[in-house]
Amino acid sequence: MTKAVTFGEIMLRLTPSEPNSRFIQADKYDVIFGGGEANVAVSVANYGDESVFVSKVPAHEIGQSAVNALRRYGVNTQYIARVGNRLGIYYAENGASMRPSKVIYDRAGSSIAEADPQDFDWDAIMDGADWFHWSGITPAISDKAAELTKLACQAAKRHNVTVSCDLNFRKKLWTETKAQSVMTPLMEYVDVCIGNEEDAEKCLGFKPEADVESGSTDAAGYHAIFKHMAETFGFKIVVSMLRESRSASDNGWKALIYDGAEFYESKHYEISPIVDRVGGGDSFSGGLIHGLTKWNDPKKALEFAVAASALKHTIPGDFNLVSEDEALALANGSANGRVQR
Repeated sequence: MTKAVTFGEIMLRLTPSEPNSRFIQADKYDVIFGGGEANVAVSVANYGDESVFVSKVPAHEIGQSAVNALRRYGVNTQYIARVGNRLGIYYAENGASMRPSKVIYDRAGSSIAEADPQDFDWDAIMDGADWFHWSGITPAISDKAAELTKLACQAAKRHNVTVSCDLNFRKKLWTETKAQSVMTPLMEYVDVCIGNEEDAEKCLGFKPEADVESGSTDAAGYHAIFKHMAETFGFKIVVSMLRESRSASDNGWKALIYDGAEFYESKHYEISPIVDRVGGGDSFSGGLIHGLTKWNDPKKALEFAVAASALKHTIPGDFNLVSEDEALALANGSANGRVQR
């Protein structure tokens, strides 16, 4: 059984209760918990692996509710520090057709943003681990969180743990200049780099020859840039999700992987209608981690991850609540949606 560790912020998500309603219309909100690395942790746990989520939340009932949300799906929460004054919040408005989804953050001064090195014993956390995953959202939270990310990566390397990073650029959290100044030095610890075309450009300064806004996601445009990224940073594997965003309700979805020797493009999925795309990238990362550690086959791992993330778009909330069998069934061609009796 694989032991995977993830580190980041879990937040309280508030979404208008009425489907597809706008913030200014809403007088009731649904409470959901989620966040990049927490979402990955839940995906990994759903596949039967040992999943450990590391974070810091306040020691009050809202913080406990966030911890309980993870425990419900089998995530190990023993290394979550319980100190601080607040849990980060974000508001999510689901888009439809040509109206895009919208996110508003209220996370300044959250517990994880003010965490200190003494809050985590990284050597103990990494002991016995096979994989460590983080995303570009975590170092964007604060300078303290960025330093903790570096310490976690260093500990992972001391324990011979594979490190993956989903670049995940968020323009509402930091600038392109700040992102590159922080993310570039952290790449020396990364074995598996995950991201889309915007992430690679904003976080690392690499731009593929592809026009995603027009629906053009020819994998050939990524080949040279993948090789250059691998040569520059020493990545063992480079992966990109290729989303064709025709509208908020209708996306094309596929991915590309480069393992240092071969490129492989996944099957293409048409996702329409989209129920909730938040967490789609995280579900891909969770599927990739499981696939690479279980099958040691980049092609099979990629197909599994793409299928799992396509299914996530049909599930409300941040977490991807699909099993290995369900993702494999879709990867193997079962996409008719017939009732399972």
